[in-house]
Amino acid sequence: MAEFNRRKKKVCAMCTGKTVDWKDTETLKRYTNEKGKILPRRVTGNCAEHQRYIAKQVKRARAVALMPYSK
Repeated sequence: MAEFNRRKKKVCAMCTGKTVDWKDTETLKRYTNEKGKILPRRVTGNCAEHQRYIAKQVKRARAVALMPYSK
């Protein structure tokens, strides 16, 4: 019998009650890689609704020059 390495499904942090704003760059950095790209859902564990919200907040922070577009 083959054994599968099943990983526990990640829970969306925002569904549990944590909020993210474009002014909170330290939290937004968790959702970007070292080059400044937005990480996908499968890495962050967010639901689709909140992944779109985080992407929008990261883009707003970039527009106001709080976060870099790329490094």
